[in-house]
Amino acid sequence: MTSAVRPGGPGSHLLGEEEKKAALEVLESGHLFRYGDPAAGFLAKTWEFEEQAARYLGARHAVAVNSGTSALLVALEALGIGPGDEVIVPGYTFVASIGAIVHARAVPVLAEIDESLNLDPADVARKVTPRTKAVMLVHMLGSPGRIEEILAIVRHRGLRLIEDCAQAFGATYHGRCVGTWGDVGTHSFNVFKIITAGDGGMVTTDDPALYARAFAIHDQGHLPLRRGVEQGNRALIGLDLRMTELAAAVLLAQLAKMDDIKRRLKERKRRFKDGIRDLPGIAFRHLPDPEGDLASILTVLLPGEAAARCLARELGTRVIADSGWHVYNNMEHILGRKTVSAVGCPFTCPHYQGPPAEYRKGMLPRTDAVLARAVNVGIGIADAGLGAGFGVTVASSFEEVDRKIEQFRRAYAKCAAQ
Repeated sequence: MTSAVRPGGPGSHLLGEEEKKAALEVLESGHLFRYGDPAAGFLAKTWEFEEQAARYLGARHAVAVNSGTSALLVALEALGIGPGDEVIVPGYTFVASIGAIVHARAVPVLAEIDESLNLDPADVARKVTPRTKAVMLVHMLGSPGRIEEILAIVRHRGLRLIEDCAQAFGATYHGRCVGTWGDVGTHSFNVFKIITAGDGGMVTTDDPALYARAFAIHDQGHLPLRRGVEQGNRALIGLDLRMTELAAAVLLAQLAKMDDIKRRLKERKRRFKDGIRDLPGIAFRHLPDPEGDLASILTVLLPGEAAARCLARELGTRVIADSGWHVYNNMEHILGRKTVSAVGCPFTCPHYQGPPAEYRKGMLPRTDAVLARAVNVGIGIADAGLGAGFGVTVASSFEEVDRKIEQFRRAYAKCAAQ
């Protein structure tokens, strides 16, 4: 990606008058907090965003929070996951997926991915122990994972399913949005995600009891439908993870652009993929549901690591294996179990009855092998940290897409023999 392209996701490249108007409306109302009195001009944008986003996804309930990481923590705690529990999570995900498990005082169990770049169901089944409480299925790079296969394991073993949809808001599997298949879904509205308010997140669920717990956890223990300051009995000891009215107003404007965003992404990915599919020796990641793919990233698989590294160098990007804190090998704080307390909980927690949790480079050989020969082409995501340092955006013209295709083909010609 050239330096002229601003890093960010699809929504960040389509910011316009709609978002400005929405933010100004909230500022002029004078009410930035998620609670207020409608009679005094309070607009209730956070409530409105929760309702509209839930409706868009096909979920019964949604809780808007201040980040995708907060959404993960709320989801884990809403499910009652904590000391003594294990949660299976892929070794290829953003570090927040793993870090949230640690902060919930549970132990992350890293599992392999396959050529879908999402969880390998066979390895998930191998990693289940009597201590396993949940599986976290992360829908990486805008494409749904193997939902039905993972669900079959979860149901057979009596586990809970958390869908981490941070990179896949609006993606579908068999016509149904991700985040609505499991017990709970989590979403992110960070600047690198599909729609954005700079940051923000959301928890979705169909379970009213989980909704009540999630709401209480994100709002100091209060139950849903609180609309103002109140004192009284609270359900549990919670936190302040609330979304602001400003963020919700911007996200409402972004949500209205989702159909346009998805159309733009699919058009540009189709054009790019068609422009390079004839190159000998290349393949693409497996998509469990091609129609449900958001098309925000095009992942190219090379025959071997040498050719992939050569191509990445020529394009000014990197192989996915080197994409920072999205790959377990590069998470030095996870590998070192660097907890916030010197006590080392959850790894030293007396409630945990499993063998000592160890994380080391190379512990997921299949994941390592796939990611070492994989190169991401950004279609709507401009994020060098994700390994999407080369590509186009939703605002790119088809002429720009064609120029990038030619650049890719020239680079591949130099590297194909390696």
